[in-house]
Amino acid sequence: MFRSTTDRKLRDRVQIVLMAHRGRARQDIATAPGVDRRTVTRWLNTYCANGLSGLRPKKSKGKSGHIPAALADEVKTWVLTGPAEQGLDRANWTHAELADHLLKTKGVRTSRSAVQRFCSKIDIRLYRPTYHHERGDPVQQAKARPEIAELGNLYSSNWSVSVPSARR
Repeated sequence: MFRSTTDRKLRDRVQIVLMAHRGRARQDIATAPGVDRRTVTRWLNTYCANGLSGLRPKKSKGKSGHIPAALADEVKTWVLTGPAEQGLDRANWTHAELADHLLKTKGVRTSRSAVQRFCSKIDIRLYRPTYHHERGDPVQQAKARPEIAELGNLYSSNWSVSVPSARR
């Protein structure tokens, strides 16, 4: 089961049982999956009482999502085409912005976290840029232009690029 499951929680729980079976101390076991020693004890007790079926993650109780499943295709289209196609002045979606857009266009009141869970359920991952762009100082940019041009000339004169001949 440890090798065949794709569920991370189940894999960690089975790993705890396997390590305990091999005689490792509970504190040492806790460091591998990054859990507390009491969590290791809880899962070992659950395994002893219920076997492997007791280790399977259970669906948490709670209110179901507010976003109708019928909107899945439309939300996917929004994400793929981007917020600009929806008349918004941003480059990328966030879960909070999608929640706001759902409210304004469909009347569906929901939270950022509910949109995040909904997107995860329909296999959508929002693109988030990893860069941070700040407006440059025009004076510093003007000073840097000649230096950059000089570096470009220096690079192109010192390095020659050879193109391999085609094999016959």
